[in-house]
Amino acid sequence: MTNAVIFGNSGSGKSTLAKRMARDKGLGHLDLDTLAWEPTTPPQRKPLEVSEAAILAFTGEHENWVIEGCYADLIALTFPLADQLIFLDLPVEDCIAHAKSRPWEPHKYPSKEAQDANLDMLLDWIRDYPQRNDSCSRQAHVSLFEAFTGEKQRITSPTD
Repeated sequence: MTNAVIFGNSGSGKSTLAKRMARDKGLGHLDLDTLAWEPTTPPQRKPLEVSEAAILAFTGEHENWVIEGCYADLIALTFPLADQLIFLDLPVEDCIAHAKSRPWEPHKYPSKEAQDANLDMLLDWIRDYPQRNDSCSRQAHVSLFEAFTGEKQRITSPTD
């Protein structure tokens, strides 16, 4: 049985690793970006209980799964269900390079042009990861990693 949660900074490789695990092990795959936000401009987070209900629905529909995202508050909700935690704790410079070479994510953006129009904001977000103190910060991720009592792995370079 595999119920894994992958988290880290934007551009750390969460989606790439989760998609590979889902493909190789036949797991259901959930990207938390798809349920964390209201479809508004500017974007606003959905109420925590709405996102929690979506996570529980997903885990109830899939016996084995991988969930990935950067939201510590949502990831913490998976702890009673997860048996494996993977923290992609890569240097900011690696995350920036990955974001710049990221392929189009059609589940997040209507076009590659729309995704690229958001790139400067994303790069600033990635750079601020070590200094932020929100639920998507490195500080929150380190606390999550330390709190998890199951099998866990911390990856600190793209080659690990």
